Amino acid sequence: MSNLELAKLLRLIGSYLEMKNVAFKPQAYQKASYSIEALDEDIGEYFKKFGQEGLEKLPGVGKSIAEKIVEYLKTGKIKELEELKKEVPVDLETLTSIEGIGPRIVYKLYQSLKVKNIDDLEKACQEHKIRNLPGFGEKSEQKILRSIKFFKEGSARFLLGHIMPVVEELVKYLSDSENVKKVVPAGSYRRRKETVGDIDLLAVSDKPHEVMEHFIHFDEVEHVYAKGSTKTMIRLKNGLDIDLRVVEEKSFGAALSYFTGSKEHNVALREIAISKGWKLNEYGLFDGKNKMIAGKTEEDIYQKLGMQYIPPEMRENKGEISLAQKNKLPKLIEYGSIRGDLQIQTNWTDGQNSIEEMVKAAIEHGLEYICITDHTKSLAMTGGCDEKKLLKQMAEIDKLNAKYKNKIKILKGAEVNILKDGTLDIKDEILAKLDFVGVAVHSHFNLPRDVQTLRIKKALINPYVDCLFHPTGRIINKRPAYELDIEEIIDTAKKYNKILEIDAYPDRLDLKDDHIRKCVEKGVKMVIDTDAHSFLHYVYLDLGVSQARRGWATADDILNTLSLKDFLRALNKK
Repeated sequence: MSNLELAKLLRLIGSYLEMKNVAFKPQAYQKASYSIEALDEDIGEYFKKFGQEGLEKLPGVGKSIAEKIVEYLKTGKIKELEELKKEVPVDLETLTSIEGIGPRIVYKLYQSLKVKNIDDLEKACQEHKIRNLPGFGEKSEQKILRSIKFFKEGSARFLLGHIMPVVEELVKYLSDSENVKKVVPAGSYRRRKETVGDIDLLAVSDKPHEVMEHFIHFDEVEHVYAKGSTKTMIRLKNGLDIDLRVVEEKSFGAALSYFTGSKEHNVALREIAISKGWKLNEYGLFDGKNKMIAGKTEEDIYQKLGMQYIPPEMRENKGEISLAQKNKLPKLIEYGSIRGDLQIQTNWTDGQNSIEEMVKAAIEHGLEYICITDHTKSLAMTGGCDEKKLLKQMAEIDKLNAKYKNKIKILKGAEVNILKDGTLDIKDEILAKLDFVGVAVHSHFNLPRDVQTLRIKKALINPYVDCLFHPTGRIINKRPAYELDIEEIIDTAKKYNKILEIDAYPDRLDLKDDHIRKCVEKGVKMVIDTDAHSFLHYVYLDLGVSQARRGWATADDILNTLSLKDFLRALNKK
């Protein structure tokens, strides 16, 4: 879990440096934080294996930042950050989580109004002090208040993609114990909800006392709320609460079903049991004479209740039970089935790696094809590509395709910016030369709903556009989706045979599950992409698969489950 903590600290140093208007260094710290966050092993273990020299080989990590990482691993602190905090004593991490509040604005608010934290900011807005500052006004004051409300509503929950590494590490830690027969995470984590409040773990063991003792000595445990013979509650250093329950093997399936949820799904199952004169609870399924008739596995319970086994991602009581009773559940897309990643940024714009580095990592990840989709010129902050730069990039991709022939195919693409009026910032004659064109909104998020919808529709119907990237623009727990008639966008995609993206990056997961289901119902094809800005981000593909499964998508609904040949054929049909 030190990976996430360290990434957060590096981002914080970058934000402080941006606050002080230091050039270049803030971006370096941001890039380094992405690398640490996505590293697939504990940073401490990585350092033990490869030393500081190995750290310096990570994307975005140079000698200076590597030294700070070593300092953190040895002392638990970074001296420079401690000094920056003393110089400007503000809760920079929280304040910059509020939409529209960047480090320089935080500094301005601190200097003008002594705003140090989110409560100070909210109070200043409520007392109408913000609107009187240069560059602000009544509208911006109201927007900040709305953003604070949104942040407070979501801040108690953790991003699924951010906590998966520590949950998997804990499960492995428990599984390695000779006293644990099996252990499985339940709750919203198992249902793959995009955010998680806490974690429920279920284990089977003949020695529960020993298991509980082992559990509380996990390295990341910060506090033990309560320790019992069959249930123990802890808090990790990152603030995540985890409950471990040890259950009897004969009841494991019933307990797993009960604690997986959702509550609405469980109520519906119990009602079916009651209609048969039975009783269903966390200990098992019992007949009218209180004899257990199922409970060891979830499959047994669903079978006895007269239905197919329902995958955890579908258990929200949104029609899955009636389909299961008719043996008509969709065959959900399977994990590991994505064959190509179609949104990848490189160091031509705001990515951390060269095209070739992204290619090599994609080959190692088992991908058959990728598409390079760097940002375009109107997104100046990323060094976006203009027409001339895109042509130059295409030539480099041709060379790399020749070099890596029969290993992977590199498609030429772009993440083209949608301007305020719905036009694109790259000429059609250049778009026509690309293999795959994605378009996206990166500005003017606050347009009225009908104007925003029309803007995106106009961009989407361009004959050279293939896909709408991260369609609603949300950033989970930080920025809400912009006002948009998503049904009209889906209908437009259907009418003009366009693709909508499921962006698998942990804080996006955009499309959301309900929107994916609408696409499935209307026959609109989708792709799952990582939105990779580093070669470490390919690991997020299965997070996108989780989201697709929650939206009831099958492999047929997701175009990049196809081979390269079939994918290109599908594009040509478009």
